[in-house]
Amino acid sequence: MINALGLTKRFGDTLAVDSLDLHVGAGEIFGFLGPNGAGKTTSINMMIGILTPTAGRVELAGIDVAKDPLKAKAIIGYVPDQPNIYEKLTAWEFLMFVANLHEVERGRAEKKARNLLKMFDLLDRADEQLGGYSHGMKQKVVIASALLHEPKILFMDEPTVGLDPGSARLVKDILRELASEGVTVFMSTHVLEIAERMCDRVGIIQKGRLLAVGNMDDLREVAAAKGAMKHPEASTLEDLFIELTGGSDYAEVSRYLEG
Repeated sequence: MINALGLTKRFGDTLAVDSLDLHVGAGEIFGFLGPNGAGKTTSINMMIGILTPTAGRVELAGIDVAKDPLKAKAIIGYVPDQPNIYEKLTAWEFLMFVANLHEVERGRAEKKARNLLKMFDLLDRADEQLGGYSHGMKQKVVIASALLHEPKILFMDEPTVGLDPGSARLVKDILRELASEGVTVFMSTHVLEIAERMCDRVGIIQKGRLLAVGNMDDLREVAAAKGAMKHPEASTLEDLFIELTGGSDYAEVSRYLEG
């Protein structure tokens, strides 16, 4: 469903994404991980057509994003890392606005919006302006808007940031249900526990380059092959992430904590 081929982005002299090759299949929940500034959001923005690649191309369900951007955007949902929405609109008005953009039939849009608002416990506040919503409430409205037109591919950049534990659990349940129905979920997150529990595979990016892709066993093999397994006891995704990216040294941390 998602094919990135040699995807590259330069900002002046800065190489933000370097020849990214990636394939994500239908019905897969894929976690995109990396340190701050690794190129995650830039990669996503190229995949969905917000940024034009310096080189390479992206196909979504066989549609070339550069050649047919409207057709590509019609089949995707997008949740950015910050819920930037029209704060003078009510939640209901915002969802109807998004539905109109995607040319969703009015009756169907209203039924879907009502169900989504009820699911996120926002139906009784649907006629309030979004400017009065908390960050978490805004995030839930943005997630609802991304699901409104029933996309084939869902891109989510830090989807659980600002959500309370119950809402975060609801989002995780929704994503798993969507995947079971064949929807592809591409999710960037810093919460490695969520990625480990939810994702079928993950990709780890650092300084614009893809370090490793696969499930936990695949990542262990990559780390071992690269000689990055300083600590053979590494067993969690967090352990492997630190091993591969050189985020910290367990021995040094231990010595520091022991005083």
